[in-house]
Amino acid sequence: MKDRNDIFQCLVDHADKDIVAGVLVGELDGTLQHTIRRDFPEVRPNDFICFDHLLAYRLAKIDKMIADNGQSSQRINHKLAHILTDKSFKVINVKKYQRDSYTFGQRIADDVARFGGSWGFIILSVLTMIIWIMINGLHIFHVNFDPYPFILLNLFLSMIAALQAPLIMMSQNRSSDYDRLHADNDFHVNLKTEEEMRLLHAKIDRLLKKDNPDLLALQKLQTTMLGEVQQQLIAINQQQKADRQ
Repeated sequence: MKDRNDIFQCLVDHADKDIVAGVLVGELDGTLQHTIRRDFPEVRPNDFICFDHLLAYRLAKIDKMIADNGQSSQRINHKLAHILTDKSFKVINVKKYQRDSYTFGQRIADDVARFGGSWGFIILSVLTMIIWIMINGLHIFHVNFDPYPFILLNLFLSMIAALQAPLIMMSQNRSSDYDRLHADNDFHVNLKTEEEMRLLHAKIDRLLKKDNPDLLALQKLQTTMLGEVQQQLIAINQQQKADRQ
């Protein structure tokens, strides 16, 4: 560095500059010092760099910050888009699947199970047994086709139970299959939602931890550059006043 009446030599082009036209390298932040040191390994903290060349380093720093933020945001957006467009699992409309996959026998089994588990079936069964017992026990209409102990009635009830039980079990087994489909749908939807929420939290954390500090750093850099411009203007005005005097 060459010092003569507040004249310094820029380390980039070695041109003589006024002190207000630049800054010492040691006064810069660590990132800029590291960048300058890559181009000029022998640079020292008391070396001088003019604002014209310093501007290029500052713009490069801003471009790098913008590029890094853009790449990070792009990676997160790519992961989020991949999750949103993931077709590895298709959510099944269980009701539509039931309607389309039912066979005639399955419909009968469901109807029997539905009717067998209703109050209508219970009331109808009780009324039938009461009428049966009254007709055969009291000899109403002089009919006695099934005398006490109503063996024929017991036979019919056993036949109904023997036929109804497997039909109800068929309907219950199929209901269990559809419940498993519902559970699979819920699991994959919850898994997908959890992954989306995790990435959204990552984006928010990045805004809070990285983007906001970067914006503050850019504002600080802009304020520093405006202060340097103001110093140069003040120096120019002082020089013009000195020339007039």
